[in-house]
Amino acid sequence: MKKILIIDDEVNTALLLSKFLTRNGFEVATASSGSNGMEQLKNSEYNLVLCDYRLEDTDGREMLKYIKNNYPKTGVIIITGYSDIKMAVELIKMGAYDYITKPLYPDEILTTINKAIETHYALLEAAEQEASSASAAVGNTKASGGSKDKSKQVMSNEFVSGSSRASKELLRQIELVAPTNYSVIIMGESGTGKESVAKSIHLNSSRRDQPFVAMDCGSLTKELAQSEFFGHEKGSFTGALYTKIGHFEMANGGTLFLDEVGNLSYDIQAALLRTVQERKVKRIGSTKEIDLDVRLIVATNENLQDSIQRGRFREDLYHRFNEFSIYMPALRERGNDIILLAEHFLRSANQELGRSVSRLSPEVVECFMSYRWQGNIRELKNVIRRATLLTEGDEIPMKALPLEMLAYSRSSFDGPTNSGSFVGMHQEQPSAAPAPVKEVRHDLKNAALEAEYETILKVLREVNFNKTKAAEILKIDRKTLYNKMKAINLGK
Repeated sequence: MKKILIIDDEVNTALLLSKFLTRNGFEVATASSGSNGMEQLKNSEYNLVLCDYRLEDTDGREMLKYIKNNYPKTGVIIITGYSDIKMAVELIKMGAYDYITKPLYPDEILTTINKAIETHYALLEAAEQEASSASAAVGNTKASGGSKDKSKQVMSNEFVSGSSRASKELLRQIELVAPTNYSVIIMGESGTGKESVAKSIHLNSSRRDQPFVAMDCGSLTKELAQSEFFGHEKGSFTGALYTKIGHFEMANGGTLFLDEVGNLSYDIQAALLRTVQERKVKRIGSTKEIDLDVRLIVATNENLQDSIQRGRFREDLYHRFNEFSIYMPALRERGNDIILLAEHFLRSANQELGRSVSRLSPEVVECFMSYRWQGNIRELKNVIRRATLLTEGDEIPMKALPLEMLAYSRSSFDGPTNSGSFVGMHQEQPSAAPAPVKEVRHDLKNAALEAEYETILKVLREVNFNKTKAAEILKIDRKTLYNKMKAINLGK
């Protein structure tokens, strides 16, 4: 019997839905708030969650992020009013299966739920097959005389191991620190996969069955930061229309991952230090303190010790975080892992796009191995997704790569000492018909989007993917930059 959890603070709606779904053969539980829903998810496995977008203590966006991070095998459908449809569509892009609008109609609900369960489980099965294939492709990265505990490592879905020395050292450090309760700083360039390592540490710890909550400090304004970290009570300030659970409280018992922690303002760092020291949190507008048992993992692409010297980061907070540090190798430092990761992303892109591209051409392999990969794993993933979409046969050709990669390969290999395959590859073969010019080049809208893509990517690389600096150079605010990055698949 399929199990469904309904999270809705309108008691009558939840009761009617529960009765209807029970009559149709589902096992149903209800929760009247986001916090109650989190508790129910800890205590039982559900095939599907029906979550109202507007809850008294949180909203559908936060619940979706929480469920995706901690219960990826559970599908999510958002219940919304007509005024929230735009947001519901955004939530689908974030991973919700679908949304249903109020007033609720029985036939629509039943059809949507049945399709959601069927589709969700088909995707899970395909993902498991892909993970199994990826594991086989990676091979045995552990030495034959390794300890028995190594074989029990559970890695994040986004984490792909490798055979390079840097990858083996990274795995060793994850294995070493995961069973402890140490706070961890993960350092490295943007796009190297810091969140996937944080998840892997969590999954290999005693907290694996508790929440993993990720928070992007780089996107926080000073005004929102305290509410996001600590939560607030309804009416505690102008605009506080409902009680909000903070990220510390959401992660209680589990792991809180703070990305781009170097971007936090100095006064927020002071408030954060008190919480970390005292292991207690108090919502804005409340007098009640909540005891915390949270493991902290933070990530940065900045040198925090330099930030301390410049007075931008608190030294006492740094030492609270730095009980153990992990350096994330840049993609260019990982040798043959580049092709291993490319093949992994190719399998994912085939599944996402319904394609059957089977391999990279030899020229693409050579280009990938020599390219600098300023955007690291994130850039490689986006290059593969784009190339898979553009490839018509079963082999990714050079022409499917972005313009900056083609320009790089020409400048690197067209010289007198490199007059081999790369030179000939960019010339028309006598026996071949001229390659047709793609219509997209004559489409002004697409040309403008491609130019925007190239500009944003160029600036991000120049500032080592520091989004605050990039937004300043591009003369747009951070929120606009985030939206544009998502639109061109440069988001996290």
